[in-house]
Amino acid sequence: MIKQNGSFTHQQTAEEMVVTLLGDIDHHSAVQLRADLDRLLYGERPARLTLDLSSVEFMDSSGLGLILGRLNLMQEIGGEMWLADPTPRVERVLHLAGLERILPIVHKKSKGGSR
Repeated sequence: MIKQNGSFTHQQTAEEMVVTLLGDIDHHSAVQLRADLDRLLYGERPARLTLDLSSVEFMDSSGLGLILGRLNLMQEIGGEMWLADPTPRVERVLHLAGLERILPIVHKKSKGGSR
């Protein structure tokens, strides 16, 4: 099995920036992802950031740190943040970490509603 290092794509409207994370989010990929995302967020200063997790198959504690750090950054610039469409494996990690208590997790694609 070939592991894909984490990367992302993004789309922005006047109301929201959607960042789609791709590949595995682990200690190897999180450092560069953090730097690239921070540069993008500080430059664009979106009112709302949605991290689309539908293409992330693996995430360890470095991925949790990546998410929490972007939440802090969004709060610093006066914005809000959501997580969208985590894969079942990633959703389990989010649930075990208790992230749903501090960060909305919505299901737009696969389950048709929000949680």
